[in-house]
Amino acid sequence: MSNDLINVISKNNPFQGRLVVRDQNVWGQGFPDVPSLNSHASDAVYDAVEKVRSGQRKVVGITITAERGLGKSHVIGRIRHQLQVDGSALFVYMSQCNNLNRIKAEFLTTLANSLKQIGSQGVSQWQYLATVLINEAFNKNYTPQQLINQFPGALVKNPKVVEVLRDNVLGIKRDLENPDIITAILWTLSPDPAYEVFAIRWLAGKSLPQVKADAMGLANVSADDKEAESFSTARQILNLIGDYKPIVVCFDEMETDHCNEIGYTGRQVTAIFAKDLCDKIKRGVLLTSIFPDHWINEVKRLGNADSVVDRIGEQVIELKYLNSDDVINLVSRWLEEFYQENALTPPHALYPFDEQKLRALGKERPIVRKVLKWCADNFKFPDDNGGIVLDIVEPAYNQQISALENTIQDYMEDKATLAQALRLGFSAVIGETIENVQIEKVVDIKVKAADRGYLDFKIVGNENGKDVKIGVAVLQESGGLFVQATLKRLTRYKDFDLTRGCLVRSKQINKGAAKAQKYLTELLSTELCGEWVLLKPEDIKPLLALHFVIKGRENDELSEDQIIDFIRKKRIAIDNYLIREILSDPSGQVPEDAIDEENESGNITLTEVGDVVNVGSDDLFQK
Repeated sequence: MSNDLINVISKNNPFQGRLVVRDQNVWGQGFPDVPSLNSHASDAVYDAVEKVRSGQRKVVGITITAERGLGKSHVIGRIRHQLQVDGSALFVYMSQCNNLNRIKAEFLTTLANSLKQIGSQGVSQWQYLATVLINEAFNKNYTPQQLINQFPGALVKNPKVVEVLRDNVLGIKRDLENPDIITAILWTLSPDPAYEVFAIRWLAGKSLPQVKADAMGLANVSADDKEAESFSTARQILNLIGDYKPIVVCFDEMETDHCNEIGYTGRQVTAIFAKDLCDKIKRGVLLTSIFPDHWINEVKRLGNADSVVDRIGEQVIELKYLNSDDVINLVSRWLEEFYQENALTPPHALYPFDEQKLRALGKERPIVRKVLKWCADNFKFPDDNGGIVLDIVEPAYNQQISALENTIQDYMEDKATLAQALRLGFSAVIGETIENVQIEKVVDIKVKAADRGYLDFKIVGNENGKDVKIGVAVLQESGGLFVQATLKRLTRYKDFDLTRGCLVRSKQINKGAAKAQKYLTELLSTELCGEWVLLKPEDIKPLLALHFVIKGRENDELSEDQIIDFIRKKRIAIDNYLIREILSDPSGQVPEDAIDEENESGNITLTEVGDVVNVGSDDLFQK
C-alpha cells in the first residue's frame, strides 16, 4: 500500500461533517450523487417541467414526503444541478422563514437571492431574464455576456439607456403592473457590482439610499403594506419568467419552532402560501418537501386542506429506504470522488470498508444519513482501532464558515438572522465577565404591538455592582421611516427598561434625514451613553456559522449543549469583536468606517469604454 494512500486516509475523512445537504450544496458544489437513488422523485419533477414547457400543463404541484435523513434535500440538489446543466427551467429554493407573519416578504427576498445564482448560460438567472426581455423587445438574439460587455459603454454614451430599454420592453409587457420591476431587472446586466447589488436589493423588496434609487430610476417601496406589495412583485416576476421558461419553486422542509400570530405552524403557513402561488403564477412547478407526519397531521388538517392538497399535493411522492445495492452504490460513489480528488488508486472501490459489512447495513433498510454516519465513524485502515477524531461540532461549523465565504453578503441585510446570530453569541457567554460586565441572561424586550420589530433583544448583567440592561437593535435598512423609528425606540430607556441602547449597523445614516439624525445624536449623547457598534462581515461570520449549525442540529445529530460547549471551548463568542464591543464602555462616536452607500461605487468612468466588446454593426445600444 502506498504511503500517499496511508497519509491521505489518516488525515482526511470524506464523510465527516457531510451528513446534511445545506443551501450551499443545493446551489454550489453538491455531494456525490447516485442518480438511481430515488430517481422516481427527480424524474417526476423533470417530467412536470417538460409538461409545463410543452404547454400540456400550466402549473404542477408535487410534494415529496420522507422522514429526516432519507434524502429529500439530496434529491432537490440533484434537480437543481440538472436544471442548471440543461437549462430547461429556472430554480428558486426556500428552506427557512424567520417571520411566519411575513412569509410573502421573505419569499420575495428568497426569490431575488435565488435568481442571482448562476444558471445554465454561466450568468445569473436575473441576467438571463434581462437578456430574453431585451431580445424579444428588439427582435435580437444576443447572449447575456454580449449585453453585459456592452453595458458600461452604453451607459456612458447615454445615461438614460436603461430607461430606453425599459420603455421598449414595456411595449411587449403591457400587462405588467409595476414598470420599475423591468428597470431593476435590466440593471442586473451591469458589470459594476454596485448597480447589480442595488438592483437585486430593490427586487428583494428592500429600500435603497434615495440618491441611488433616483439615479437608477427606481421608487422605494412604502412600508405601509409590505406583505401585499411583496406578493404582487413576486407574482409579476414569476410571470415574466413564465413567458420564457418554466420555473421550479422549491420549499424544503421549512422547519420552525414557532407559529404565526393565528397559530399556524411553519409547514401550514408554507403550504397555504404555496397554494396561493399555484393559483397566481402562469407556468411553473411547485415542489414541497415535508415529513410524512407533518403532511398528515398539519397540512391535511387545515380548514381549507382540500384546496391546498389539490394544488401542492397533486402528486405525493414517498422516498424509499436503501437496500444493500443502494448502500454499495452510494458509498462507492463517495469514495470514487474522494480518491479522484486526491489522485489515488485504492485497492478496491470500497476501500477501506468491507463490502459484507456494508451489505449487512443495507439489509436494515437504512436512511442515507445513517449510512454516511456509519462511514464517517468507520473510515480508517482495517488494522487501525482509532480513526480520525475531531470535535463533534467542528466539521459542521467549518462547513458553514466555508459556505459563508461566498454567501455572507446575502445575510448582511437580513435583520432577523443577524440578530439571532448575535443573540446566540451572548447566550453562549452567560455567566462570563466581558469588558467588566457579568452577563446574567439574554431576554426578549417587552413591547406593545406598535413597537414590535424594532428592538431585537436585551442583555441583562452587572457592572461594578450596578445593573446593566443593554437593548440591541440591528438596523440595516438603508433609509426611510424604519431607520427613524428604530433609533427613536433605542432612546426610550424607561419604556423598555434599559440602561443603554446599542445600534448595530454597517452603513451611514443619511445626513439629510433630520429626525433620524436627531435620535442618533440623542442616543450617543453623554446623557444616554448609547453606542453604535459597526457591523462588519468578518466579525459576524463566526456567529452566523454557529447560528446555522444550531438551526440544523437535529440533522447533524448534535445537541444544543454540545454546540454551546464547542463555542465556549473555542472561545468563538467570548473573543468576538461584536460581543466585546457591545458590552464595552460606549464611545459615543459615529464609526468612521461606516459604509457610505450614497457615494459607493456605481459611477462608470470613460476609461471603461475601451474595454467594451463590440458585438457587430447592429449594436443594440447604438439604436
